Amino acid sequence: MSIAELRKLPAEEKLRIIETLWSDLAADEDSVPSPAWHEAVLKETGAEYDAGKVETLDWSEAKKELRRRFE
Repeated sequence: MSIAELRKLPAEEKLRIIETLWSDLAADEDSVPSPAWHEAVLKETGAEYDAGKVETLDWSEAKKELRRRFE
């Protein structure tokens, strides 16, 4: 499937494809190395969470919220 064809798909189908691709990549974590900046961002976010500056959502609620934003 070409990029042009992907762009024509409805948002729901694009999300399904993204989830499928992500699952495939996540199955072999070593195949996609983390970028160098990623550790610093994770530490920063962890510190903000520890300080109570980060609002958290249950994963199912987070997915619903993200889907609402992109509909």
